[in-house]
Amino acid sequence: MRRTSVQDIGTLGKQINPDPGRGALSNPDNRFEQYASEAVDCGWDAAEVDPRLRTQVYRDNSRSVIVYNCSPDVPFDRSINPYRGCEHGCVYCFARPTHAYLGCSPGLDFETRIFYKPDAASLLRRELSAKSYRCQPIALGVNTDAYQPVERRLGITRSLLEVLREHRHPVGMVTKSALIERDLDILGDMAAQRLAHVMVSVTTLDKHLARSLEPRAAAPQRRLEVVRRLAEAGIPVGVLMAPVIPFLNDSDIEAVLARARDAGALTVGYTIIRLPHEVKDLFREWLEYHAPGKAQHVMNRIRDMRGGRDNDAAFGRRMTGTGVFADVIRQRFRRALKRLDFPGMPDFDCALFRRPAELPPQLSLF
Repeated sequence: MRRTSVQDIGTLGKQINPDPGRGALSNPDNRFEQYASEAVDCGWDAAEVDPRLRTQVYRDNSRSVIVYNCSPDVPFDRSINPYRGCEHGCVYCFARPTHAYLGCSPGLDFETRIFYKPDAASLLRRELSAKSYRCQPIALGVNTDAYQPVERRLGITRSLLEVLREHRHPVGMVTKSALIERDLDILGDMAAQRLAHVMVSVTTLDKHLARSLEPRAAAPQRRLEVVRRLAEAGIPVGVLMAPVIPFLNDSDIEAVLARARDAGALTVGYTIIRLPHEVKDLFREWLEYHAPGKAQHVMNRIRDMRGGRDNDAAFGRRMTGTGVFADVIRQRFRRALKRLDFPGMPDFDCALFRRPAELPPQLSLF
């Protein structure tokens, strides 16, 4: 059982004044901690907490970088995430609860305390060199964005792409960032050999909604420009409308798909909003502040698609939902796909992979 301590809301800083550059409005307790805190107003005039939270960056000394999964809901069985936490601050992000494993909050900590993997490229090279390794496409940056702002300084994603290009290993990427244009040279080389795909996430065309929902990601129009530039560079690119949120962005479906096709997207996809663990409370908090008139309607419709619950984690249902409204969204996408005649992505070529030269074993000190 978790023990609760009561603290003055003025000194606790758990609930802060909204920062226009951050998605979450609070920093809820880590669900794995023994103690939980509860904010109360003691009647004293407390100094306001500065809402301009600065991003802090920490080393992540992981011993491996490739993570394997057996999920039937995603088209890949392995992925690499150069960073943990994401400064884009998307309030709906399904990855927020993973920050609890690092002893941090899935709230503001997730978007202000970023962990990076400085040895990612060397670790990747070592893992690819293993005799047991069998080449299949690697998804890069699907949990947290590989092109979030800190990448501009650290360049870990680029170093990973350099290794993948050197050994002709296929890679698929998902991003909301225009920073991917920096790596058009590498991605273009790989795409010419059927080794690279990119999906750009475009959640809405409403820049005001995007500003509060995804505060540090690129603006919607800028993401469509990224799609265009990738397509012009010969890189297979698609658009992912993820997540679809009822009464917030579902009215944009047809417009997003049409703009994506005009920009050169070869395919589109979508997911329904997921609210695992702490995300459901963070999202409700965001709704009450940014869209109070719609908050109850949004949550009711989400529950309609989740069997009466805030979230349904079951394979086969968690990405697309169930029920009448989920079926309507599915049909709208199918009809738009057919009408706009998306040609689809080319297949990856895994046969080109060349294993790195076997690395020498680490010498013993004794």
